[in-house]
Amino acid sequence: MSQSLPMRYYAVAGVIAAVLLNLLLRTFVRLGGVFTTLLIAAAIAAGLALVFHWRQGRAPSNAERWRFTALYGGVLGLLYLGLLGMMYLQDTPSPMGLFLFSLHYLCYPVLAWLAFSSRHGR
Repeated sequence: MSQSLPMRYYAVAGVIAAVLLNLLLRTFVRLGGVFTTLLIAAAIAAGLALVFHWRQGRAPSNAERWRFTALYGGVLGLLYLGLLGMMYLQDTPSPMGLFLFSLHYLCYPVLAWLAFSSRHGR
């Protein structure tokens, strides 16, 4: 299968999966915390890397890796900034709260970066 799918579609699929999995696990299953964030981020990153490898038959190039991570992390970053704005409307978060909030966000692009590594795709 050598059909090329632009990286923006992988990024959009990852963002949609992140929103849906967070809603499902945090609202209905009532899981929370950094462990749940790591679980969701790892599942999405691994799934997208597997789909990429399956469709392309190769590991992503460095340009594709950068493009995907920038798009995926950027869109999620905008969503997280909106969530941070809603947090500020309720009450000003503490520095530790901001640290944990940024830790939750950083799990997604970092794990995606690691999953799209060229050494994992061989």
